[in-house]
Amino acid sequence: MRKVYLGMSGLVLLAVLAQFYFAAFGAFSIPRDHASFEMHSVNGVILIPLASLLTTAVAAAARVPGRLVGLAAAPFGLVVVQILIFVLVHLVTEMTMEQSTPGAQWILGFHALNGLAIVSVAVLGVVRARRFVRTAPPRTGKTLARSDRAQEAPAGSEPALSEVTA
Repeated sequence: MRKVYLGMSGLVLLAVLAQFYFAAFGAFSIPRDHASFEMHSVNGVILIPLASLLTTAVAAAARVPGRLVGLAAAPFGLVVVQILIFVLVHLVTEMTMEQSTPGAQWILGFHALNGLAIVSVAVLGVVRARRFVRTAPPRTGKTLARSDRAQEAPAGSEPALSEVTA
C-alpha cells in the first residue's frame, strides 16, 4: 500500500506539471479565448483535486504519518485557493471574459504564485513519500507481533515457551 501511495504522489505531481503545460498552451493560442484554457480548467478543477483526494485516502490507508497525509491533501486545499482567487476577482472588480481590469490583473497574479505553491507541495509530497517508503520498516503481522512481545517483556527476563517455539 505504501508503494501505491508513492505512485499516487507521483501522479499528482504529473498532473500539476501538466497544468503548467496546459496554461502555456492556452496563453500562446491564437486566437486566445476561453476554449484555449479548457484543458487547463478541467485538469485544475477535476483531475488535480481528485488525484490529491485519492492520494490522501491511500496515504491514510497505508498508515503513513499524519504530516504526510496532510501533505497529500495540500494540493486539494491549494486548488480551492485557486478557485477562491477567481471568486474574489469577480466580487471586487469589473472584469469580464472579454475585458480585464488592472485590479483583476493584480489579484490574478496570485493565481500564478499559488500555482508555484501547488508545484512545491506536489514535489515535496513525492520526495517525502519516496523517503518514507525507503526508510520505514515493513508493517507485517509477524513484525508487529514480535515488536509487541519485545516491549512487554522486561529486560533480562526469560522468554515464554510460546515465544521460543514461535
